[in-house]
Amino acid sequence: MAAKKVLITGAAGSIGTQMRTLLKDRYDLRLLDRRPVPEPEGEAMICDLADLQGLERACAGIDAAVHLAGDPSGGAGWEALLEDNVKGTYNLFEAARRQGVKRIVFASTNHVTGFYEMEKTYTTPEMLARPDSLYGVSKAFGEDLGRFFVDEYGMAVICLRIGSFQPEEAVKNRGGDRILSTWLSPRDCAQLVWRGIEAEAVKYGIFYGISGNERAYWDTQNARQLLGYAPEDDAERFA
Repeated sequence: MAAKKVLITGAAGSIGTQMRTLLKDRYDLRLLDRRPVPEPEGEAMICDLADLQGLERACAGIDAAVHLAGDPSGGAGWEALLEDNVKGTYNLFEAARRQGVKRIVFASTNHVTGFYEMEKTYTTPEMLARPDSLYGVSKAFGEDLGRFFVDEYGMAVICLRIGSFQPEEAVKNRGGDRILSTWLSPRDCAQLVWRGIEAEAVKYGIFYGISGNERAYWDTQNARQLLGYAPEDDAERFA
């Protein structure tokens, strides 16, 4: 059986660079970014999220899209977030719909529920959003947009609320202990992505993207039960 054709947006970014390396043996990759992708592990395209027609070309013939592109800054201003994380996310979803892409894995963020963390409240995915920033608001929009595309158009959208995506060295050399609760290792992130692509029975879901951290205060049970997620890493071994 031929490998699925998977589009990764933001393929030149920190997460995208790791994902294309870790997923290249599993999928036939098409890599998209607004700047050239260095040493691409597959077909590479340059396209801005503002370019709907370009995104349609990127989505042509694709089985699933992994949407990592956008402004990743928690302190970003509204205008940048509006263009990259609101309009840009809509454009990617709409381009995928027009080209018949059935499944999107959307990189959301833990900042969608950041005020629970401030109050030291253990948080589960079904709790109401409480964004701690306009960045969190922009990603909450993406989660709701995904819900609409599932209900209106019959697509499938898996939303991953990414925690602290960092290499092991960042945990070992940490300046504080938050990362012991929130760490997401690259290989666990890749597993969440491919399980989100392969979990055909799951049409929509919000899942916290962290490793199997002993000190976790975001619940990952639905990822384990619905996606089959089995994290390989735990930040506690670096405590």
